[in-house]
Amino acid sequence: MIYIEKRFKIFFIILTIVSITVLGRYAAIMLVPAPDNNTVNFPQVERGPILDRNGRLLALQTELNSVETWLPNLENPEETALLLSENLTEIEYESLLELFTTTEKTNFIYVKRKISPTETEKIKDLLNRGFLKGISIKPEYGRNYPEKELASHVIGYTGTDNVGLEGIEYRFNSILSPPVISGKQDILYGNQVYLTIDLNIQYIVEQIAEKAYIENKADKVMILVMGAKTGEILSYVSIPTFDPNNFQKYPLSNRENYPVSFAYEPGSVFKIFSVASFLELNGITKEDTFDTSGGYNPDIFRKYDITPITDLGNYGILNAETTLINSSNVGVSYMSETVESNDYYKILKNFGFGQTTGIPLNGESNGILSEPSKWNARTKPTISFGQEIATSAIQMITASTVFANSGILLKPQIIKKIIAPDGTLIKEYGREPIREVISPEVADSVLEMMQKVTEQGTARRAKIEGFNISAKTGTAQAYDRDTGLYSTTDFLGSILAIFPTEDPEIIVYIVIDRPMGDYTYGGRIGSPMVKELAEELIPILGLNLSNSKKFIHTGNIRLSREKLEALDGEMPDMTGSDKRSVLNFIKEYNLRSNLNGDGWVVYQFPPAGTVITKNMTVYVEMK
Repeated sequence: MIYIEKRFKIFFIILTIVSITVLGRYAAIMLVPAPDNNTVNFPQVERGPILDRNGRLLALQTELNSVETWLPNLENPEETALLLSENLTEIEYESLLELFTTTEKTNFIYVKRKISPTETEKIKDLLNRGFLKGISIKPEYGRNYPEKELASHVIGYTGTDNVGLEGIEYRFNSILSPPVISGKQDILYGNQVYLTIDLNIQYIVEQIAEKAYIENKADKVMILVMGAKTGEILSYVSIPTFDPNNFQKYPLSNRENYPVSFAYEPGSVFKIFSVASFLELNGITKEDTFDTSGGYNPDIFRKYDITPITDLGNYGILNAETTLINSSNVGVSYMSETVESNDYYKILKNFGFGQTTGIPLNGESNGILSEPSKWNARTKPTISFGQEIATSAIQMITASTVFANSGILLKPQIIKKIIAPDGTLIKEYGREPIREVISPEVADSVLEMMQKVTEQGTARRAKIEGFNISAKTGTAQAYDRDTGLYSTTDFLGSILAIFPTEDPEIIVYIVIDRPMGDYTYGGRIGSPMVKELAEELIPILGLNLSNSKKFIHTGNIRLSREKLEALDGEMPDMTGSDKRSVLNFIKEYNLRSNLNGDGWVVYQFPPAGTVITKNMTVYVEMK
């Protein structure tokens, strides 16, 4: 008996020691932060940059500090909350004190993430002086977009944790920021993503779009510029826009990526695809004519009391070309009778309507193209002039590649290439033909008809002497889903242009949604925009203008170090200037600067001619 009691005492003592040891270890783990030499150090991931086609930075990595606390080490919550609220913006004393004293779920708290350099200095000073016990500063990577609003809907943005939320940042998140699979490296670098966007063209187009948005009092303006032979998007603009550096401050309507997500009835621009379809299906020839003087009111319309289709004027006898020149709804309606519904539907599907293009931007709409089994007596003629069908801007410009490539549809490209951190080429994107939609003869015929639309028809305000532009305009009535009727006050104006006609290099598609200014017709408000844009692009892209002046240069260049001056209060052209000249200019005019590289200036923003404003930031790249 005594032996059993002795064994029990020994067992009890051992159990007590083990229990105390376990509880002590548990307390150490839960209440005391592990010393640095026991932590597993995973590599810091540096997110790769996003650049335009010429290597100009559109998104880059930044490092900012965050303020955090481990509550068990916080010695004086009241004093700490007061000091932090006095030295950090947008931090309230009461809410911070409540956070320090009532938090139950966790001992670790972020006080404020990604503070400014000024805030960092203030907090470091307090820490060095012995205040803020239990508070620490931790470096965190973030994202900076030096061009601000430029191409923001393509680039997208990242969240607080540096994870892509929209645009290329979202769709290429794992490429820009590879997952951590090993702790052997100190820093893990992401890949570089080059877009097809040309920043110079993007800037020009955004200025034109912003001007149109204001002058026409529109809901939104979209402009896409594409390389006709490659399918590469050179400019992608949606107004209103936003600054991805502060995306939270903008409403969702500004951040919505309308060129891919907004599906609408395209109106008369769609007639070029209808005429091409009817020619390809041998329903009509270029010489066939139709009498449009009495409108389109076939027997089945009269039988079921369907509203006749009419034009703005009486255009009389029309063929395919004059139908496009006059933008006759009646003309294409008569043409639609010459083909079967299933055949018309299939060729429109081949153009890419009713399906996504596959461009790597999230939120792309399929548009709407109902199957023929769901069509009524009015559907086929109505689709022929761009009603009872919904498309997106990216679908429209993609479908038009058919006319610039002898009937071949191209896939739209927004990524130029992906480069590894060491400079190795990972992937290069190029011209990607999808299928032949129409014959080369039909494609060329429609392109020539569109040129006549610019010379004689609704797109004549886009005409440039000595330069051939093929275009088609459209004005669509907005459909009211509540009433089931088309609005008499709300319209969508648009224009699609391909130039030069004889050897297409550029496709432009412009949409002005619900213009409330003096004019609403696509020909009236869109054509001058095409002309302005073409006049800007002709010298940039080296396109041939038959009446342009030619200059002969010896090829010898003399460099001089002239002082940079702001003549008439405008930014000078810094190209070729050295770093010292740039720094002197910035200092003289009290500007902010963001200088990258060494050598001579190869790129600047804002561009030459921009009016200098107070506290303007000048971004300069040198090589």
